[in-house]
Amino acid sequence: MKKTLLYLVAIILMVGCKGYEHSDLQLGGDCLVTKLVLNDSLIGAVDLQTRSIEVVTPEFYDLSAMTVTELQLSEGATCNIKSGDVINLLQPRTLNVQNGDVKLTWSLSARQEIAKITSFVVNGIYTGIINESAKTITIYLPVSVELTSLIPTIEISEGATISPAAGMVTDFSQPVVYEVDNHSAHATYTVTALQIDKPKALYVGLAGSMDQLNPEEYKACLWMLGNVEGTLYASFDDIKSGAIDISECKLMWWHYHRDGGCNGGEAFEQFAAPALNAITTIQSFLEGGGSLFLTRYATHLPAYLRINGEEATGRYPNNCWGGNEMSPEIASGTWSFFTDSVNHPIWQNLIMGADPKEIFCCDAGYHITNSTAQWHLGMDWGGYPDIAYFTKKTGAHEIGHGGDGAIVAWEWKRSAQNGGIVCIGSGCFDWYSDAEEYTGYHDNVNRIAQNAINYLMQ
Repeated sequence: MKKTLLYLVAIILMVGCKGYEHSDLQLGGDCLVTKLVLNDSLIGAVDLQTRSIEVVTPEFYDLSAMTVTELQLSEGATCNIKSGDVINLLQPRTLNVQNGDVKLTWSLSARQEIAKITSFVVNGIYTGIINESAKTITIYLPVSVELTSLIPTIEISEGATISPAAGMVTDFSQPVVYEVDNHSAHATYTVTALQIDKPKALYVGLAGSMDQLNPEEYKACLWMLGNVEGTLYASFDDIKSGAIDISECKLMWWHYHRDGGCNGGEAFEQFAAPALNAITTIQSFLEGGGSLFLTRYATHLPAYLRINGEEATGRYPNNCWGGNEMSPEIASGTWSFFTDSVNHPIWQNLIMGADPKEIFCCDAGYHITNSTAQWHLGMDWGGYPDIAYFTKKTGAHEIGHGGDGAIVAWEWKRSAQNGGIVCIGSGCFDWYSDAEEYTGYHDNVNRIAQNAINYLMQ
């Protein structure tokens, strides 16, 4: 035991004796940003815990050329920017601070004082349609909802205040004016609640209320409420129970998204059970002349419907998949599909390329789940060797196809037995991106939807 202790002491002494070996590392310095001023008067808020600096500017301030008036660092530290530099803060900048051999990175960003209402929901259910340019908000509600005692939940831009305050019981029997202030910024919004007794069109979904829809479906629903007059949201439970009077309804649109996809009848019956629970009412609606616009995985629904006097086929798209909204694919180029029916009403007035048969839906850089429900054609697998066989077995007509010939859009035309049905299962027909808003070819998604709804509601 004594020998062991002696050996341990000897080892410790030997290690300690190596202290004579000199290191060039200088680890004693701090790398703090203690103060930052831009354009003489804009003082940055320094957060030591997150190593971030935020500069708040008046609304409409030019962030593209801001002068570093003062930058204070820990004693002995240096930085990749210095006093006198002109920097662009339209996007956050990284500050690299070094003191000897110690290095730290800091994030520098600018935020303008903006006065906006970004979300307006009453009674936790009914979402207002915000027209930012006109500074108006319109809420569509069933007549069963009492307008004199609605409770709004309001989201506004960071740092702003609003009057009247959110969360208060409010009388919306007349338009209500809201004032939003954020120091230098001010905005006035007029909120109008409109009751719809008998909707002309419905956006339908599995969720009990539209605020519970997933982002993809919610974005499509908001667009329809704001662009198709007389539209309400209705859950399939509402349809089944008769909570919504559909006696004057001409169209139901169901855009069904599910992360990871919905492939085949077994999955559809499991994940979309509320829709099938309402199938009797939907069947009566269809046979009464109502039309269906079915997109993404909602294109499974016709398999369970009698169409043109024929019994339900039980046939649904045989090639389905989908990604996740939180980890989308980024389009490396334009995404599109094709049509041989160039004169079909739903393909009119689109943003076109050189080929009149090509239907573009987004540009490079768009974030997309590529959620697809299509009909694979060919002798290799799937059971549908060609379009003629597809039509014979389903009664539907192809109106859009992928580059490989797979059917991505199809329809059953209006007949004496029922209203029309248009299905779009292309992964290109995408409403929500987790990144910024996109225009360009993506505007075609809105235009196709408007065309299809106009066509079906004739």
